[in-house]
Amino acid sequence: MSRAPAKHVATRRGAKPGARKPSRKQKKPGLMDRALAALPVSQATLTRIATWSIVGLAGIGVLGVASWFGVPGMVGTAVSETVGDAGLRVDKIQIDGLKRMDRMTVYEEAFRQKSRAMPLVDLEQVRQALLKYPWIEDARVSRRLPDKLLIDVVERKPAAIWQNHGQLMLIDPRGVPLEPVRPEAMPDLPLLIGESANSQEPARRLLLDTAPALKPLVRAVRWTGNRRWDVNFDTGEWLKLPEGEQEAAAAFKKFAERDGVQRLLGRGFLEFDMRDPDKLVVRRQGTVNAPQPAGQVE
Repeated sequence: MSRAPAKHVATRRGAKPGARKPSRKQKKPGLMDRALAALPVSQATLTRIATWSIVGLAGIGVLGVASWFGVPGMVGTAVSETVGDAGLRVDKIQIDGLKRMDRMTVYEEAFRQKSRAMPLVDLEQVRQALLKYPWIEDARVSRRLPDKLLIDVVERKPAAIWQNHGQLMLIDPRGVPLEPVRPEAMPDLPLLIGESANSQEPARRLLLDTAPALKPLVRAVRWTGNRRWDVNFDTGEWLKLPEGEQEAAAAFKKFAERDGVQRLLGRGFLEFDMRDPDKLVVRRQGTVNAPQPAGQVE
């Protein structure tokens, strides 16, 4: 039986029979590629963000060059409007920190612009408009591209109720009037009485802080003659204090110490007069004023 002729396979000189041709080495991804792949956003989102950034930077650059070379304002406005038409236009407003003031009022001030193109929105103008409202103590206005304004508001906090000529008004710790209050809807806040008494609100707080034991018993404080305090207690009595912040504080503290020993409040007295710090004048119901020295009040 004859054998079939053996097949010969041509090989390169020096190559080992049966050896495979080495495959081309695969290129490793670069640092930038790995960073982009790790972001929790899609490629389409990244492309959109890049587009908005390029449009915004281009618009800002054109406006800067126009201003540098003295190009008329209408050219800069036209460029800004073009940037706005490209998508950089205020369509959303985010307001933070607002609790008491009407939210629609803030929206109206923010949208009160000649143009809603982002480069033409005057952030400081919006801020100054908001600061005219009593409730707003401070505000910060900023842009968030492509279409949002951020407004962070710091509201004033009511500290007392100011009664003047029969009108009730909420005031903050510095005495700034906030808004009127109806008698049937008065909040549980200290009552401050008298013309221009709101400007004395910081002094009222310091006065009551000198006698912590009496502070919870105070119903109202009256600013009298634009020079001194009268204090009204929950038990109905009035305490007249001398002029001067230090003199009034010393007299109020002395009265608190004496009340702690003798229990002056709640015994049917109508009025205590300490305008003279060296003596206490007590007025009982149905009697004339009776001066009382440092001894017992009967």
